[in-house]
Amino acid sequence: MSVDRQAVKDSVRTYILQEFLPGEDPANLRDDTALRSSGILDSLTTLELVTFVEKQFGISVEPHEASSEFDRIEDIAKLVERKS
Repeated sequence: MSVDRQAVKDSVRTYILQEFLPGEDPANLRDDTALRSSGILDSLTTLELVTFVEKQFGISVEPHEASSEFDRIEDIAKLVERKS
């Protein structure tokens, strides 16, 4: 199944803005913004994002993938693309 990487990025960005950064200017959350090291995501919110991605895109994320590939929206989109 082919995945539209931009659609994945838009969906993930919208979720992060709604759930973790209410009121933030969407322009401040770029594809390469560090999510964990900048403090946007902690361990609990990372798990919430993983759950969203799994449900939204019908994939399964392994624990090592959640820790290594959930720091940038671009990385998340690549993971979804690879697993779809």
